[in-house]
Amino acid sequence: MKKRWLSAILCVSLVTVLAGCGGGSKSAEENGVVTITHYTIDSPDRTFVEKLIPDFEKKHPNIKIKVTKAPYEQFDSKLQSAIAAKNGPDVTSQWGYGGFMEYYNKGMLADLTPYLKDFKASDYNIPENLMDIYKVDGKTYGIPLNSYVSVLLYNKDLFDKAGVAYPPTDYEDKSWTFDKMVENAKKLTVDSKNLAEAQYGLDFGWGERDQRPQYFGADVYSEDTWTNGGKPSQINLDKPNVIDAYKQIYSLIWEKKVSPTPAFSKSVSGQFGDPFLSGKIGMSAVGSWSLASSNNFNFKVGVAAIPQGPNEKVRSVLYVDPLFVLKDSKHPKEALEWIKYLITTEVQEKSIELSGGNPPVNQKAAEKYYGSFEGIEPAQIKQVYEGAFKYGFESYNHLMDNYSQINELFINELAGVENGEKKVEDVLPVIQEKLKKLLDRVNK
Repeated sequence: MKKRWLSAILCVSLVTVLAGCGGGSKSAEENGVVTITHYTIDSPDRTFVEKLIPDFEKKHPNIKIKVTKAPYEQFDSKLQSAIAAKNGPDVTSQWGYGGFMEYYNKGMLADLTPYLKDFKASDYNIPENLMDIYKVDGKTYGIPLNSYVSVLLYNKDLFDKAGVAYPPTDYEDKSWTFDKMVENAKKLTVDSKNLAEAQYGLDFGWGERDQRPQYFGADVYSEDTWTNGGKPSQINLDKPNVIDAYKQIYSLIWEKKVSPTPAFSKSVSGQFGDPFLSGKIGMSAVGSWSLASSNNFNFKVGVAAIPQGPNEKVRSVLYVDPLFVLKDSKHPKEALEWIKYLITTEVQEKSIELSGGNPPVNQKAAEKYYGSFEGIEPAQIKQVYEGAFKYGFESYNHLMDNYSQINELFINELAGVENGEKKVEDVLPVIQEKLKKLLDRVNK
């Protein structure tokens, strides 16, 4: 799960979570009624499921649902504490720092395959490639719930002022390339020390820092990472193509000067934490969760395809949030009934409004989501999403073990490059050695 939820998080005590994670009472179970605990972060875009409980329980009189919650920063630690105390929840997701592979490697997840004999993803309008993300050796460990993707948001007002044509939504448009995007960004950039006048053409926030080289056809990690539990056997930060990819990324700031410096971004981000919302960024490659507040932008916003880069196969990062049943759940069948309810077309459509804009994994329900944004044609958002699914690769934080520590290392070590104080070729060897030591330690 990404940091998009941080602004809405509230605190709850560990005692509350631990006390609330257990199953139904003995007397209830004796009467044939079981309680399923759904553990989530304390944020409106997740706790809205509480409003769905009465309808579910009416349709499933033998199942009660209890929601427990924790702040984003404490989500994983409280989950681990609850499991250690043998008081874990039944249903949850990767809504903290950890992800699917970390949970899988720790033996936390139930194999749902035996309970899915009559389950067809097509019955819930879920693309098969999204179901495959949460399979290991042909066994299913998670059911997709929401599907975010990379999108290119752009400021129509700045494009109109500069007389630049809007970028396309069609991923098959061969004229829409990375170089063309940079060309447009130059026309949108006003390089000035006067903060009131300065603006930049592009903020390339595509994926996390270790995933960005993938867009340029370079891989930081060996290919076996994605088949052996998210544990790379080799780090490629010393490879020429990886070094070149990072140089291309940071040349946008310091050579081409079409992207904002960290200092500029911080100065204009304000309470939202996103410089694009300041109206001083022409284009922003970002996760589609940023669309949720687009109706409140003080400028006209458009959505476009991520342009074709050196990697013809991967142009989008997928952020697919699944629901898991934990291995220690005493009621996996009933837990799965709750999950299946949440991915039905009717409930997914209802959840869009209740959650404040979560994109449904159910593609029939997604038609309603595509029409939720003022000034953007639903067909355009749909085309961007479909292209993103076709050319997408799941976010590394979901597929790698111990990712929170890996990500923190990249953030800290690349800060000098981003601030213009250090060179890529000097920093990457340092990260290479530190990352090897980190992985040797955590992957024993």
